[in-house]
Amino acid sequence: MQSEITVRLSQAAKDQLSWLKRHTGLTQWNELCRWALALSLRDPSTPLVREITTDSNVEISWKTFAGAYGDIYLSLLKQRCVADGDEPTDAAVAKTLLVHLHRGIGFLVGRQDLRSIQALLAITVE
Repeated sequence: MQSEITVRLSQAAKDQLSWLKRHTGLTQWNELCRWALALSLRDPSTPLVREITTDSNVEISWKTFAGAYGDIYLSLLKQRCVADGDEPTDAAVAKTLLVHLHRGIGFLVGRQDLRSIQALLAITVE
């Protein structure tokens, strides 16, 4: 399953990540995407957006996205599927990743105080 996952982004998410890269000092898409996913998964509500058009040229392999923590991220995504009442199939996990990643990017961009890596760390303990 893991090796088959490719993380794709919408053009809007790509633009938002570019803004985040400039303001946080993080230079890698996958680093910012990990933060975004974690923040969204932390929120118990269901993401409102369920259909996302992945129309940008950003594609990240699962290995690059998750790094050494692929099993942990996959477990978190499967757990979220179950918590949301979905069977943790490959398709459901991929969709959960997509919607939570995009919601998390929106969370990060919506933070007016996010201007450094230190600010990014601070929001994780709120």
